[in-house]
Amino acid sequence: MAATIYYDKDADLSALKGKTIAVLGYGSQGHAHAQNLRDSGLDVIIGQRKGSANYDLAVQHQFKPVPIEEAVKSAEVIVLALPDELQGEIFERQIRPNLSKGNVIVATHGFNVHYGQFNMPEGVKAILIAPKGPGHLVRSEFEKGGGVPCLIALGAGAGDTERKIGLAYAKGIGGTRAGVIETTFKEETETDLFGEQVVLCGGVSALIQRAFETLVEAGYQPEMAYFECMHEMKLIVDLFYQGGLNYMRYSVSNTAEYGDYTRGPRIITDETKKEMKKILGEIQDGTFAREWLLENKVNAPRFKRLRAIQREHLLEDVGRKLRKLMSWIDAKEY
Repeated sequence: MAATIYYDKDADLSALKGKTIAVLGYGSQGHAHAQNLRDSGLDVIIGQRKGSANYDLAVQHQFKPVPIEEAVKSAEVIVLALPDELQGEIFERQIRPNLSKGNVIVATHGFNVHYGQFNMPEGVKAILIAPKGPGHLVRSEFEKGGGVPCLIALGAGAGDTERKIGLAYAKGIGGTRAGVIETTFKEETETDLFGEQVVLCGGVSALIQRAFETLVEAGYQPEMAYFECMHEMKLIVDLFYQGGLNYMRYSVSNTAEYGDYTRGPRIITDETKKEMKKILGEIQDGTFAREWLLENKVNAPRFKRLRAIQREHLLEDVGRKLRKLMSWIDAKEY
């Protein structure tokens, strides 16, 4: 069955006129949503803890942030742009007691709704508006007159009224310029986590590191290994983005294309696919969600240890040095 996709003509900003939108959190997604909504002529307030860098950024962007509790009380539409791992506790302590019947919760990712972390009060409905891109892209594309594709889903009990609000919200952040696909909280959450873990973050990161290590251990210069296994990845991904796998294959040499067909399946094997299915199962049955939420309840020791180890990898050290020599790159170091 073909997906239902909405565009500008299907959305009406009047569904949000006269309503106050509280964007809770002014981080990656929050700052983009808030500014785009304001530029679309909608009434936006920010709920953000004072003394944080994101509070200062919101002030810099001409907002007047207030505590989360105050923002929730003042709004009809409440946007959860907080980190997944913090939302459950913040919802129970600071959001839920201040909700009113008729409020609409906008989730920018389905994680906490899908995995039952919210005890939703009666008369409060949840919808999902999830841009398929990072916040800085949501903002920059909007400013150019474009937009980032979004997903929309309705929570339990939500209907046409909430869909209209969701589509108006998507239009307000620029999503309907690119297309808004209807889905479910379950589908968005599970496919998003799978994509992050198996391909976009986990899979690609591990592939690059292992390839880099293989070349360096074989005696090749780390700088050469960096260029071949990390730097040139962007060139290939840009080709994927423009025209899919076949356009990439059309654009590279015949030698590279033949190597793709004959050697790629030796790297990503049937065993790899079995592990992908196992990871998907852990997402579907909640194993990963429980692991991640428990990790944060004990101050995330494993997460912090793994982050520290990865930041000291030789690949990162070589990359930092080489990027300083590339004046055309807007290098970001963390």
